[in-house]
Amino acid sequence: MEHTDNLGRRSLDPQHEISAVVVPLLKGVIYQEEHSGLWNALLNMQAGVRDYVAVLGLELLLDEAEGYAFLRSRPETGEVGGNAVPRLVARRQLSYPVSLLLALLRKKLAESDAGGGDTRLILSRDEVVELIRIFLPAGSNDVKLIDQVDATLSKIAELGFVRRLRGQGQMIEVRRILKAFVDAQWLADFDQRLAEYRQPFAQPQEDVDV
Repeated sequence: MEHTDNLGRRSLDPQHEISAVVVPLLKGVIYQEEHSGLWNALLNMQAGVRDYVAVLGLELLLDEAEGYAFLRSRPETGEVGGNAVPRLVARRQLSYPVSLLLALLRKKLAESDAGGGDTRLILSRDEVVELIRIFLPAGSNDVKLIDQVDATLSKIAELGFVRRLRGQGQMIEVRRILKAFVDAQWLADFDQRLAEYRQPFAQPQEDVDV
């Protein structure tokens, strides 16, 4: 993802300054560690950005402690003049493997936080394979399983919830933004949800704003 990240070094008129922050937000997540200039500009113009995107039916979710920000559609507001309000951010339907692995990674993130260790959760592909193995039929082919995990991780990386570590192709970092999509209440119901996931590929699919 490519962002203009030199806002702290040049002066723009107010309208351009807002646009220079909103456009990257419309394209995806802004991370403090990757775009420090853009991040600081967002913090300085936070109120203006919220007002700007509200006109588009969006709201800004900014977690200063975790260092990320993104836009999502505001809660459904019904109809205007008999017409449904269109969504600027499309809802994406997640496949069974993607939603299952997101749930498992969110649980690992919670366990890591509870352990008080490093705030970064780094996992190897082998560790991810073991997480998901118990949900697959006994005797599943290992080669196919690894291929499936690789494909699922690639999809989750596209969604921005994990990233592959440069030069360490088999290692991934679980990004903390996952907490914003899988909240504490969802996690509290985790065991029930896992029981649902164990139903062999009944595959109720879930929608998510990403």
